[in-house]
Amino acid sequence: MDRFARVVLGYHGCDEALAASLLAGETPIEDWQPSRNSYDWLGHGVYFWEHAPERARVWADQGGKTGVIGAVIQLGRCLDLTDVSHTEVLAFHYQTVLETYNERGLTLPENRGKLRKLDCLIVNDLALKMEAAGDPIQTVRSPFLEGEPIYPGSGILKESHIQVAVLDPACILGVFRPNLR
Repeated sequence: MDRFARVVLGYHGCDEALAASLLAGETPIEDWQPSRNSYDWLGHGVYFWEHAPERARVWADQGGKTGVIGAVIQLGRCLDLTDVSHTEVLAFHYQTVLETYNERGLTLPENRGKLRKLDCLIVNDLALKMEAAGDPIQTVRSPFLEGEPIYPGSGILKESHIQVAVLDPACILGVFRPNLR
């Protein structure tokens, strides 16, 4: 993976208690619990909307949560799925995992809508292999096309965004309270 010196701002919807605890330093950033659902499309990590505080707020509101916290994220060794060389790596890794599953008589999980069990498996497996090789993936970044077209015939969708999953909490340089509407 390339080493990205780039820094982005990310926004995370969460319980207000977690946001307050992180801001007060009561919960250290390294103790921020990653999402570990079997359907987390970018693998297991702490998820952020890149440069989209209102999107994080809407997501938090829909989930009955009231907190949004901003983070300064250094992408580090990033599996950036906006880069074709990285999507090629992931596609190649999929073939490797598929062969292993076929040899063992196993069936790969499937993606179903927003439940991305196959994507989660492939990204997590690649992350494990890269870590074992001494070149760990620290963050995963990808566009997510979501929602209805903004007008009839448009290819632009209302809720599209870039999502960042932070696998290595050392990439979170600091947190802040975003100024939301």
